[in-house]
Amino acid sequence: MAQNNHSCQSLIPGFLYSSSVSSSYNGGVPQLLQQSKLSPPSNSCDHGVLSKNFVIPAPSEKIEMFSPAYYLACTAGGVFSCGLTHMTVTPLDLVKCNMQIDPSKYKSITSGFGVLLKEQGARGFFRGWVPTLLGYSAQGACKFGFYEFFKKYYSDMAGPENAAKYKTLIYLAGSASAELIADVALCPMEAVKVRVQTQPGFARGLSDGMPKFLRSEGYSGLYKGLVPLWGRQIPYTMMKFASFETIVEQLYKNVIPTPKDQCSKNLQLGISFAGGYLAGILCAIVSHPADNLVSFLNNARGATAGDAVRQLGLWGLFTRGLPLRIVMIGTLTGAQWGIYDAFKVFVGLPTTGGGAPAPAVAKP
Repeated sequence: MAQNNHSCQSLIPGFLYSSSVSSSYNGGVPQLLQQSKLSPPSNSCDHGVLSKNFVIPAPSEKIEMFSPAYYLACTAGGVFSCGLTHMTVTPLDLVKCNMQIDPSKYKSITSGFGVLLKEQGARGFFRGWVPTLLGYSAQGACKFGFYEFFKKYYSDMAGPENAAKYKTLIYLAGSASAELIADVALCPMEAVKVRVQTQPGFARGLSDGMPKFLRSEGYSGLYKGLVPLWGRQIPYTMMKFASFETIVEQLYKNVIPTPKDQCSKNLQLGISFAGGYLAGILCAIVSHPADNLVSFLNNARGATAGDAVRQLGLWGLFTRGLPLRIVMIGTLTGAQWGIYDAFKVFVGLPTTGGGAPAPAVAKP
């Protein structure tokens, strides 16, 4: 029986992206029969597992699910997803950071843009775009690539029934583990980016900003904001991934009248964007105090978290710059999920969400 485990495992991938047994059919013909053309049927699969909808035949794919190539594709998708979107919203991020650091000067979104335009011209709106692009590309690679890895890893540890029963906990654990690694990749560029954006005259960008930062703070200064960054990004990412997975699953279950595998790719990508936008609003609210803290610490040499609380106040820590961040993060998160899933579709993979994590088939 053990020798036939491979045939059972070949049925796993489709489950990850399917929410109902009906998704295993295409025009009334079970995909399992189509798959049998490639490999002979095996009696070793647990039919009880099939009846509980834990294993569903995989769609036709260019890349084998959960293979090294699959995780590499998810990593590449994360690079495009996070790097390009964060670079695009650099003007919003610039105003937001300055509102957090100097609220007396940058009193609102409109006045903030006006001050920047007057003092730095139109080019000033994209100050710090290079460290933003590089930092968030590295972060996105680790965030999405490791999330897919840890989601599968924790599902295998839990087993089929527990993976379905506690799927939200698996989403939370997988995303937290991934972000812990991703922030180590992001932190140096984030430190330089904030300094360039909030201290006029400090540097034009990364090329002169990084050497100047190192002379001033040393290499350890690049990671001064790591713990606050974890405090901001880990809750943010846990909310981002768990709420996205839950929202998308509910949309396919209660709003979309057609099973996911019968929806057009454009509709699936639209659902990814909508789910991402709604998840982004929740992310912004949960992570905003830590975001204020990160901006404060990276702007002032030798500053501590206590200094930030005393200067900003608890209410300011939770509210300063929040409306702009909700708009920015909602749009950003929606676009990220849309781009990420569009990349997956491009390389022949299913879009994310619509079901529980895919555990390995239980050992006999």
